[in-house]
Amino acid sequence: MAHAINKEADALLDKEFKVLNYGFVRLIDYMGGDNAIVQAARVSYGEGTKKVSEDRGLIRYLLRHKHTTPFEMVEFKFHVKLPIFVARQWIRHRSANVNEYSGRYSVMREEFFLPGPDDLRYQSTVNKQGRSDKEVPAEVAQQIIDYLKKSQSDAYAKYSEMVDDGLARELARINLPLSLYTEWYWKIDLHNLFHFLRLRMDSHAQREIQEYAIIMADMVKAVCPVAYEAFIDYTVDSTNFSGPELKILKGKLTASVPTIDDLTSKGLSKREARELLEKLDKIDDL
Repeated sequence: MAHAINKEADALLDKEFKVLNYGFVRLIDYMGGDNAIVQAARVSYGEGTKKVSEDRGLIRYLLRHKHTTPFEMVEFKFHVKLPIFVARQWIRHRSANVNEYSGRYSVMREEFFLPGPDDLRYQSTVNKQGRSDKEVPAEVAQQIIDYLKKSQSDAYAKYSEMVDDGLARELARINLPLSLYTEWYWKIDLHNLFHFLRLRMDSHAQREIQEYAIIMADMVKAVCPVAYEAFIDYTVDSTNFSGPELKILKGKLTASVPTIDDLTSKGLSKREARELLEKLDKIDDL
C-alpha cells in the first residue's frame, strides 16, 4: 500500500506491542490518513469545499453527520496474535479481510492464555454476558488457575502424541481449548475500524479484547490524528437521546438560550454552535 509520509505512523510499522501473556498486535501497513479522507470528500463535494472548510473542520463535519464513505478510503493491516476465545468475539466484525493461522496445515504451538488471580471475578447479576467486580477468594482463584493450567497441559500433551503418531492435524487439534493462541492478518478500513473500537474499547466489552482495542486505537491516532480526535469527541465521548428522553430533558432546561459566542467560548466551532442551537430548537418543538 502506498501512503504519504507520516513519521509517527511509520515508526510503528512492524513493531510488536505485547498483549496478554503471549499475544501481540503489529501494524503491518496502512494506506492513507487524514489527507485521504479530505481528498475523497472533496471529490464528492467539489473544489468549492476548499474555500469554506479547513481540513480539520471538514473531517469533523463528516464524522459528526455520519458521512462514512470518505473514512473507508483509509485502510489498516494488522498482524494479531490472540487467544481463540478472543478471536471468536473479534471475527463477529465481518467487514474485514482475514487470513488466519491454520491448524490443518501447521502444528499448533503450546501457548495458552492463563488469567491472573486479579482477573478472576464472579458472573455479573446485571450484565448477563460479563463478569462483576466481585473478586474470587485467593485460595479459590489459585485452585481455578491450577486446574486451567493442568487441563491445558494435558490437552496439548495428548494433541502432540496424536500428531507424532501420524493422526491428521485437522483431527488431532479438535480437543484443544479456546485458551490456545491463534494469529491472523486483519485488514480493515477506518470507518469499520472505528466501529470495532467503539464496541471493543467500551468498558462493557470483555477485558481481554479491550486490551487489544486500546493498543490499536493508539495506532489509529498516529495514522489519522484529526479523524481520531473527531471519533473520540463524536462517538466515544458522546451519547444519544431518544424522543422520550429529550422530552424529559426539555423539562429540565432553563429558559436561557445560549448564544453562538457562549458556545464557541466552550470550545465549539461556529458550525457546531449553530448545529447545537438547531437541536435546542427541535427540543422546543417537542
